[in-house]
Amino acid sequence: MVEKQIAKLFCEDKELYSNYYKYLNLEFIKTNYTNLYKLFISIDSYYNKYNTNSITKEQLEISYNNNYLLQSSERQELKDLIDEVFYYNTEEITEPLIELLRTHKTRCLAGSLAKIALDVEDGNTEIQKLFDKFLEFEQDDIEDDKPEAITTDLADLYQSQVAESGLRWRLNWLNKSMGSLRQGDFGFIFARPETGKTTFLASEITNMVAQTDKDIIWFNNEEQGKKVAIRCYQALLGLETQQLFSNIPHYAKQYMDITEGRIKIFDFNDSSNAKRIEAVLKQYNPGLIIFDQIDKIKGFKADRNDLELKAIYQWARELSKQYGPVIAVSQAGGEAEGKLWLTMDMVDSSKTAKQGEADWILGIGKEQDNTSRRRYLNISKNKLLGDTDSLPDLRHGQTQVIIQPEVARYAEI
Repeated sequence: MVEKQIAKLFCEDKELYSNYYKYLNLEFIKTNYTNLYKLFISIDSYYNKYNTNSITKEQLEISYNNNYLLQSSERQELKDLIDEVFYYNTEEITEPLIELLRTHKTRCLAGSLAKIALDVEDGNTEIQKLFDKFLEFEQDDIEDDKPEAITTDLADLYQSQVAESGLRWRLNWLNKSMGSLRQGDFGFIFARPETGKTTFLASEITNMVAQTDKDIIWFNNEEQGKKVAIRCYQALLGLETQQLFSNIPHYAKQYMDITEGRIKIFDFNDSSNAKRIEAVLKQYNPGLIIFDQIDKIKGFKADRNDLELKAIYQWARELSKQYGPVIAVSQAGGEAEGKLWLTMDMVDSSKTAKQGEADWILGIGKEQDNTSRRRYLNISKNKLLGDTDSLPDLRHGQTQVIIQPEVARYAEI
């Protein structure tokens, strides 16, 4: 009987009793199982009287006898009931029982809210009572979500945050300067239009896809998603468009053999709202998330534009902790036009709101001459720990690279 199992659980753990006792349907138990009802009353009485975290069989029997006058025949019934309750081994059924109690608690709170709301509507109670019940509902969520402190073991910290590589870059200069990306890392690249932001993403994520067994989710709004997909083919295989389409079955198989179809691109016209994005992420549980461009995500409101952008970037940071690294793309403001080395004050439409939320920021500059293939990378922020082969002198370094648009890659000089 589940009620007896719950009684055993309450005797074993005062915290569970405290969280769920008052939400039991004691009237139902009283009507159908009188002795068991008295047993629950005795558990409640004992915890309220003594400072203890659990109740033994003997203590429960004493509490029961103190609460109720028993005849000789009833004493044997009591002993048999307590023996039966303590006979249960709750180790194997604790989680299902807690889930049952949690569900019942939620229903009780919801029912109470509904009744109080009707009383407020009828003018029979004050609205403050409704607010108080809402706070109880919120507290229920907090109690169910028990945070655990992170490990502070130095060897474990070194192994997980430095020795074990995350997602490594195609440009080895980035491995030397920033190091690999790990869960919880959020950063963004920024540049003027037509600098090669999408090419940079295609070049790097097609190098990272083989380093994870999870999906890479790319939310795109810079250009048509199918064009981005072609760039991913080119970047992965190092092929120009004409060669790529010269043998479609062959290169399609090569691509699938390497990626296993785990690069998934969503156009923003299908998923521009934060809630829809969260639904996609929940479905795929990715190992890397790309937002191109992040500033256009909808669903955030604030008094000022920079504060709205701050909320978006804070949200992206939380996603990186929940799923995996997040790489975002932002625009550079007009003052960055023709500049080679972009600094974080050139990030568009923000004071310090965007910059403050990022672990790393990479600016991509270019010359005024649009025929030049040189690009200028400048790390204006870097809070990443790096890898064993990262060089401290390059943490905020600068370098020149070559963009290869015909194969959608960046290459070092």
